[in-house]
Amino acid sequence: MKTSSLFLIGMGAALALAPLPAAAQSVRVLGDFRDWSAYAATESGEPLCFVMTKPVQTEPQPDGYSQAYLYLTHRPTESVRFEFNLVSGYTFAPDSPAIASVNGQNYTLFTQSDAAWLEDPAQAENLAGSIRAGANIVVEGTTERGIKVRQTFSLSGATAASNAISGECA
Repeated sequence: MKTSSLFLIGMGAALALAPLPAAAQSVRVLGDFRDWSAYAATESGEPLCFVMTKPVQTEPQPDGYSQAYLYLTHRPTESVRFEFNLVSGYTFAPDSPAIASVNGQNYTLFTQSDAAWLEDPAQAENLAGSIRAGANIVVEGTTERGIKVRQTFSLSGATAASNAISGECA
């Protein structure tokens, strides 16, 4: 999980800072769908597809805040679909879970440094379904300085972006 997260962070940074030579060239844009974008790439020669979005709101913005991204990833050779990953833009307090809320459902996330994943990966399909049916997803976490941060991500375009990666990385 950590390796894939670092890859996605790198890809997100490469896309945000494009044009970057090697990293950006290995990612293929499948499309932009309102607030979400879909991509296909390879990691160690294996196919990888992901969708990503940025928060529409972060309150409060902690000191040192950088850009945040939310990803859903398919790695078909590993039978991984809709792996949830958040890069928060701030460092989480050690051993503090975050909560992702969508459509009245709460999903517990484990955190490490500035990243978070589903505590129970078996919930990935449920969370992906909630994302496709919802209007926004809110992630609440605690910074290393004890500040509660609330990030809101629009889900406009999430269904179309998810369909794009499902078609590409089936």
